[in-house]
Amino acid sequence: MYPFIRMFWQLYKHRNDPALPLTGCHVSYHYCLPWDIDLWMELNNGRTLTLYDLGRIPLARRVGLLGLLRKKRWGLTMAGATVRYRRRIRTFERIEMRSRAIGWDARFLYLEQSMWLKSGECANHIVYRSAITGAKGIVPPAEALTAMGKDATSPPLPGWVRTWLEAENQRPWPPTQDPAVQE
Repeated sequence: MYPFIRMFWQLYKHRNDPALPLTGCHVSYHYCLPWDIDLWMELNNGRTLTLYDLGRIPLARRVGLLGLLRKKRWGLTMAGATVRYRRRIRTFERIEMRSRAIGWDARFLYLEQSMWLKSGECANHIVYRSAITGAKGIVPPAEALTAMGKDATSPPLPGWVRTWLEAENQRPWPPTQDPAVQE
């Protein structure tokens, strides 16, 4: 089940946090709870993706995007992700989550998030390709930023993000259903 109570708690907890610039970093703290674990008594990889919502939504509020989405009746959806898991997060461990936008292009926003252990080690890191959606499909980030009164010029995307996007552009879509077909 989606962690609605935890989401509302994060929104309440950060309700008076100061506004952030578009590429500002939102920091939040979370615990790995018993219903977040897998058979190996650690944070489930799928649940990790769900918990990242707990950082992205307050980030969207702090940069002013959430208010615009409500006003325009737009949505925010994920269009791709790449993730690295490097350290285990055990039951009841406290993690620090860092969330920020790293740039955008003509169609998508790129968001970076990471979870950090008390030891200072990064447990996992994800980059999302996100889209603002409206009744007519994808809303260009420049349109949303202009509506927010912000500069629509993106900072340059890091080389490793550009490389990921190039690799994604080579990926067949829709995927082949024949396991014998390989390129």
